[in-house]
Amino acid sequence: MPNLGVPELLIILLIAVLVFGVGKLPQLGGALGQSIREFREAVRAGEEDQEEEQVRPKRLSARASQSAASADRAEESVAQEQQQRQS
Repeated sequence: MPNLGVPELLIILLIAVLVFGVGKLPQLGGALGQSIREFREAVRAGEEDQEEEQVRPKRLSARASQSAASADRAEESVAQEQQQRQS
């Protein structure tokens, strides 16, 4: 892709002025800036969603292992109580 220098940019600006007129250029620039801003926000939101999805399974697996450990402890307690009652 060739680099755009000053002469190329001036030609593009001249064509834009001829096509849209001098009065519409500020509105077009504002709309272009707003579009770029919204695009960046959408990309950031997508990245944050991906990070949350990566963290969520880790949290769920940690919770599952904690639940399993507490269930094991509860079963042991019940078994000990039953043994004490039988003795």
